Amino acid sequence: MDELSLREVTRENWRTALHLAVHPEQQGFIADYVPIAAIALAKAYVRPGGLIWTPYAFYTTRDMIGFTELAYEPGSSENYWLFHFFIDHRYQGQGYGKQALRLFLQFLKQNHTQCEVLQLTVHPENDRARHLYMSIGFRPTGAEIDHELVYKLSLKP
Repeated sequence: MDELSLREVTRENWRTALHLAVHPEQQGFIADYVPIAAIALAKAYVRPGGLIWTPYAFYTTRDMIGFTELAYEPGSSENYWLFHFFIDHRYQGQGYGKQALRLFLQFLKQNHTQCEVLQLTVHPENDRARHLYMSIGFRPTGAEIDHELVYKLSLKP
């Protein structure tokens, strides 16, 4: 398995991000529309909830293989959210999901030092994602947003 890197989605690579996709049966777990990156890019422009939305892509040495988006409230320590996290269908099942999530958390700790809590939502039927998130340390809060379960990870001891 190649080492992964994380890069912000910019005017240089946004078109490549539009080609990333999950298996059709997974689509409803990630976003209501395709391509998934188009929704994320729109959120970066529109800024729902008054948050800053920044899309990121995961790369192997050669290829863009995954995507995610960070939404956060500047100056906050707890209003940080991970959205649209996925590995392209061609690269799933190779351990990239866990590696990408760990890489993103490392990036967050280094570049958003004020962040103490990261939250995300997960579709209740997405067992693979729930298992992945819990293996990293995310825990269910008992809350729901738009019929999805809210999970939280504490980043500070």
